[in-house]
Amino acid sequence: MPSALINVPAKARRGDVIEIKTLMSHIMETGYRHTASGAVVPRDIITNFTCRYNGTEIFRADFYPAISANPFITFFTTATESGKFEFEWTGDKGFSETASAAITVE
Repeated sequence: MPSALINVPAKARRGDVIEIKTLMSHIMETGYRHTASGAVVPRDIITNFTCRYNGTEIFRADFYPAISANPFITFFTTATESGKFEFEWTGDKGFSETASAAITVE
């Protein structure tokens, strides 16, 4: 069962550069492995990650089969106003997960 871990500071000063960390629990099957009988194990990866800050996209990543299981992403942004970060992961086989975190900017 996929689950997301998000780390966003609860508070920041206006103009501060803040670090955002995410971890998505996912097996990330590459599609290159074979079973003992020789059948290809179907690909099942997260293909896209997006972060929005108060509705504006601030970070995006496209993933490919070389990405490891349980992908960890860390990035930085500037705290401009109080609001909400929205995170979205999409992938193969209809995979879609979302999470959000609030921040208070003083």
